[in-house]
Amino acid sequence: MRCSRRNGDDGESCPAGDVIEDSRHMACALALAARGRGRTSPNPMVGAVVVDEDGVVVGRGFHEFAGGPHAEVHALRDAGPRARGATLYCTLEPCCHTGRTGPCAPLVVGAGIRRTVIAMEDPNPLVSGGGIAHLRGNGIEVAVGVMRDAAVRLNRPFISVMTRKRPLVTVKVALSLDAKVAAAAGTRTAITGRAANRIIQRDRAEVDAIAAGSGTILVDDPLLTPRGAYRYRPLVRVVFDRRLRTPTGARLFSTLDAGPVMIVTTDTEVRRSSERAAALKVAGARIEVVDDAGPTDGWFLSAALERLAALNVTAVTVEGGPALHVAIWEAGLVDKVQVFVASKMLGPSGLPWLPLPAASLADLAELSFTPAGDDILIEGYVHRTD
Repeated sequence: MRCSRRNGDDGESCPAGDVIEDSRHMACALALAARGRGRTSPNPMVGAVVVDEDGVVVGRGFHEFAGGPHAEVHALRDAGPRARGATLYCTLEPCCHTGRTGPCAPLVVGAGIRRTVIAMEDPNPLVSGGGIAHLRGNGIEVAVGVMRDAAVRLNRPFISVMTRKRPLVTVKVALSLDAKVAAAAGTRTAITGRAANRIIQRDRAEVDAIAAGSGTILVDDPLLTPRGAYRYRPLVRVVFDRRLRTPTGARLFSTLDAGPVMIVTTDTEVRRSSERAAALKVAGARIEVVDDAGPTDGWFLSAALERLAALNVTAVTVEGGPALHVAIWEAGLVDKVQVFVASKMLGPSGLPWLPLPAASLADLAELSFTPAGDDILIEGYVHRTD
């Protein structure tokens, strides 16, 4: 969608407060927000548009990277004095607290904005309606909820951290037509084709972290790096490893220039295997420890995900293997499922994928099917964030 703005006689006019035009301008703000994809974490993606009293777009902006100016700042600077008496469209409630940057709500007031249209409230407890209250308390008309569902979809990882204290978790798996993940147990097997692999690399370029179990590291020895797609930030690679089985010679440690390698384990295991933990640190691993207060894999994974959220990981893709997928599924920690189905059979000796029966795919929300060369990508949500 093109965002019109004043440029001689080229600007488009619209009546202020019109529902259709509110949606049109908010759609523009959402498109701007999406330009921050893969760059803003742990902050949300936010876009803003300033429309003057004649209905002409005079300012646009989006949050470009974490620690940089917020969308409202860019849009108000772009509008300059034309912001006075104008309407501000913002995909997220303007903040009212000081973090790495100052609060935006007072800037909106100071710019002379008359009306603000907000897609969704900020779930951050430091804001949580405070920005809206500040605007209204200073005489600004505020409308909330225009294209809210689209705004929620854009920032599911941020919402998950704010409301669940853990990252948004995507389980990704490549399956043969007969629902196998490998030709046999312990055998590294290429399943998907080039088109599917391009999608996988694109997603790796945007997500905060990729995770695997220690079994996958032992069998596949993967690099877990984004290849063929530009990544703005370092990529965190996470190994869930309660028993510290990760080899010090794993290929992961040859790719530290791509981002940190975090091995999440328990305090009990670190005490029991202190020499091995020290050797992994020498190899380049960052050992992240969670309290060993619970006996189950589900408890460990829940604590591990909370630890990742505390380290500013808002979205993690769990790539394998089947044992980890089983544990994280049974613990109720899966939010999204990505299933790449290849046009090949692996036969009765193949290793089956266990965590999600095929019949359950139909129960996922927002289920979609995307062709990927000879393969197909099936995606859907388990836990909704709205």
